[in-house]
Order: sequence, then structure tokens, then C-alpha cells
Amino acid sequence: MKIIEKDGSIVECNFTDEVGKHAFRHTASHILAQAVKRLYPDTKLAIGPAIDDGFYYDFDTEVPFTLETLPEIEAEMQKIIKENIALERFTMPRDEAIAFVEKQGEPYKVELIRDLPEGETISFFKQGDFTDLCAGPHVRYTSAIKAFKLTSVAGAYWRGSEKNKMLTRIYGTAFPAKADLEQYLDRLEEAKKRDHRKLGKELGLFMMLDEGPGFPFFLPDGMILKNKLIDFWREIHRRENYVEIASPVILSRKLWETSGHWGHYKNNMYTTTIDEEDFAIKPMNCPGGLLVYKSDMHSYRDLPIRMGELGLVHRHEKSGALHGLMRVRCFTQDDAHIFMTEDQITSEIKAVAKLIDEVYSLFGFKYHVELSTMPEDHMGSEEEWAHATQALRLALDELNLPYKINEGDGAFYGPKIDFHLEDSIGRTWQCGTIQLDFQLPQRFELEYTGADGEKHRPIMIHRVVFGSIERFIGILIEHYAGKFPTWLAPMQVKVLPISDKVNDYAQLVVNELKSTGIRCELDTRPEKIGYKIREAQMRKVPYMLVVGVKEAEEGTVSVRSRDNGDKGAMLLSDFLADIKAEIDQKK
Repeated sequence: MKIIEKDGSIVECNFTDEVGKHAFRHTASHILAQAVKRLYPDTKLAIGPAIDDGFYYDFDTEVPFTLETLPEIEAEMQKIIKENIALERFTMPRDEAIAFVEKQGEPYKVELIRDLPEGETISFFKQGDFTDLCAGPHVRYTSAIKAFKLTSVAGAYWRGSEKNKMLTRIYGTAFPAKADLEQYLDRLEEAKKRDHRKLGKELGLFMMLDEGPGFPFFLPDGMILKNKLIDFWREIHRRENYVEIASPVILSRKLWETSGHWGHYKNNMYTTTIDEEDFAIKPMNCPGGLLVYKSDMHSYRDLPIRMGELGLVHRHEKSGALHGLMRVRCFTQDDAHIFMTEDQITSEIKAVAKLIDEVYSLFGFKYHVELSTMPEDHMGSEEEWAHATQALRLALDELNLPYKINEGDGAFYGPKIDFHLEDSIGRTWQCGTIQLDFQLPQRFELEYTGADGEKHRPIMIHRVVFGSIERFIGILIEHYAGKFPTWLAPMQVKVLPISDKVNDYAQLVVNELKSTGIRCELDTRPEKIGYKIREAQMRKVPYMLVVGVKEAEEGTVSVRSRDNGDKGAMLLSDFLADIKAEIDQKK
């Protein structure tokens, strides 16, 4: 596949290469825009980038685009692909480019060009009767787009601001082969079945209400799930010699100015006034952890200090970005901050990476790693950043962990390692992160007494494993399709008597299960046993124990597994031993 690079050069590329995939799908977005302009000439064009799983284009149109509109647009796109139109790159000086797009009647393109610096050379791509402001890259001919599909329509504010006009965004995806497209569409259908919002409602785990947009309500079964994850978090952190703290949810503006959040993150923070002084609801836990460290004197013998916090944080997300538990406005961050000496950096980063690997492996996740470097908006010198980034590289190299460089995507106070986990249907999610910070210990004037008796500045690691417990629960719901492993399942066993005659024995079974800590429930409703079993299956309960007269006489239970079907009769004591082992080993 030949592509036209941003500088106009032509290179050979594969779809498996990031640049090739980007060029392929970017071209598909231009074909979409050309088809829309042919069908609806008065439509105004905004932007149309390639994204991770496809592409989109934003339109300002008087005609409401809906899912019913998409087949007509797809048909026009097919015509453009069959026409095998060549894509040609050309450039203009900035002023000429503004005049050119004004003549085309494209106000959004005019605005984009006006935002570029004076003297900038502006790049365009032309394909037949269609020309678009674009830096590229693109494939050379429209016929390269062998398989595509328009997948959805949504609203999107121009430039992401609620102050601007709402545009119509059409999403799509494209692949070099029809088989690849079909596989992707099958995965989308599977994802719809696993949608955590749908399953969360069906399983009674959580709810989202208009009274609190972006603020999740956890229901009793959802709280069991959340608390089991927290119990596990505490268990592994005690083992790794972390101490646990809790810091206030609201802290003064002065603190956030010291941390840099007031200057770099204020737009995402909720603020209030108390006693005529500005305060903010915390969007991160780190400043509280820094104050706890600073509250006492420390020696080099105390370090590293590993300080964990399950802190409730609030961030102002745009309403259009909210999505179930995946994107919320308040969440529990499983934070930890490690204060250490410089010669402890590599060993501490390696220990955190191993801990994250242990957790993700337990849940059956594969993952890949990205190293994010200094962003434009950052604190500290380039030399400090280079030193911190090299320390992260060294730890990853010593662990033999393959990683990709993500230029310019570090936190404003330091570089970071991000863990992107892959779920059971191949989607990736960014959860765990390790951030190395030389800046905040300086801003907060943290100290420890070294072996030389002098004061030194500690170095700090910020890290999360789950990331957001709420979001991790959303990911787990979709990863397992609601079929949680037994140790996590809110309800582990349903006891189903065949008739009222054995209700007393069924109650004895429930009492025995509960006495050993098994979460169980007795279903004595006057329904047929088949109905009870189906309902328990719909609730994704791992085990159903069917009891009748024979089981009551023999002290047994007829075991039915959610995943493996009928397992036959067992002594209750044997079933208890098996399920306890399964729970203890977190199988």
C-alpha cells in the first residue's frame, strides 16, 4: 500500500503499521466527507480524523443525519471507491488558503487556518471534485479502501466545547479485507451484548440517575463486588508493606496552587468557597499524601515509604463524554505514593510493575506497555525530565517488558508508564500507571535525613493498579459478560428446593453455606424448578444447588454449574470444600 506522507513524499506501508492504518482510515474519512458533499451540498465540513478503531467526520447540516441515512451515504462512498480517484496533495500560503476555503463556503476550515501561525504553509488534499484542508497522510487512490462500514451517528460540539454549536458526527471503520471488517463487526455485536450499562442494570449492580449525571449509585450487589475488589487490594498491599491513609475530599486553593493543579488542571476541578476562601474538591489524592509525608521527620532508613489511599476523587467531565462507569465525574482511585531515594527508583518501579502484572493476570487480562514522555505543558527542567524518563526506561529494560514510546503524553509533573490491558474480546483499556515525579517533592519541600546527616529531597512514584475502581468494575462486567468468577460474584450459590416438602432441608443447606462465608440465597417460590434454574442462570449465579426428597434423605445436593452444567449429586461437605478452595485460590 503506497501512501502520501505529510511532506508529500510517497512511501510503501502496510496496514499493520500505525502510519499505514492511520492513512488508510483517514482516507476513508475523506471519502465519507466527499459522499456527504455530493448528496448534501449545503453541508459544512468540520474535522475528520482517523481514530483507534476507525474514523469519524463532523458535519454542520440542516438535514438531520440518522442511522437510516447511513446506507445512502455508504452507497455513495462505494461509488467514489470504484471511481479509483487519485489523491493529490498541494499547498498554499496561509492568506491564500483562507481565501480558498472562504470561497468554498467552509467556515470551520477558515477558523482552523486562522488559528495557525502567520507564515505557515497550508496543506490540502484533493480527490476529484472534492478538496479538504488536511496534513495527511493518505493512500494514493480511493480504490484502496476495500471494506468499510459506517457504524453510528452522534452529537459533538465544535472543538469539544459546550459553548460551541452541536455538530453531527458520523463514525465508521475500514479494513483492507472484508473478512477483517466482518470480524470487527462481530466483535461490536458481542460488545453490545456485554455492555456494562445493560448488564449492570439487569444484574442490579449500579444505576445512573438524572439527579446525579456522572455520579454512579452502587446497589447492594454492586457494593459486594466493589468491596471484594477493595479487600483484594488491601490484601496484596499489606503483603507488599504499604501503609494506608485517607486524606480529606476538600482542600484549600493554596494547596492546589502549590501542587500545580490550580494552574494546570483547574478546568477539570470542582471549586467552592468556605469562610471567604477558595477550596477545591480533590481531583487527585497526591497532595494529601504529600502532606502526610511532610507531617513527620524521616530518615533514609525509613525509605521507601509506600503509602496507599483509596480516595474518592471528583473531576469535571463534559456531559457528552460521560459513559456508564467508564467515564464518570467521581470515582475511587486506588492510589499509592512511594517516597524513596534515587538509588531505589529502579527496584521500586520493578516491584510496582510486578504487582500490576499479578493483578491483571489474575483477571485473565493480557496487556501492553507505553512509556509517555514530557508534554508541552510541564513543570521542571528538561534535564530533570530526561533523568526521570531514563529511570523508567531502565526499569522496563531490566524487566524485559516490551514498550512503545508515547511522545508528549506524560503527566505535567513527570513521565509515566501506562498499562493498556486487553479484554476477552480484544478491546484495550488504559488502567494501571506508574508516574515518576521529581517535581512535587520539590514544590512541597519534602525532606529526609541521609546517612551523611544532611537533608535530602525524596523522589516520588504515583501509581494505580485498578486506576478507577468504578471503571475497572465496568471493564470486568464486559470482560466476563457479567459471569464473575466465584470469589467475586455477588451471589455465589442459589439453593433451589423442588417442592415445599424439602424447604426445611434447603434452609439447613443455606445455613451451612452462610456459616462458612458463602454468599447464597434460598428460592422457595412456588415455581417449577426449570424456571428457577433459568432465572438463576440469567442472574449469572456460579452455582445452583437443587434439592429434593432424595437429597434431603441422603444429605446431598444436586450441583449445577453456571459454566459447566449439571455436575450431579454431591455430599454437601464435599461441595463446600470445593467451592471454598475455588474462592480461596481466586480461580
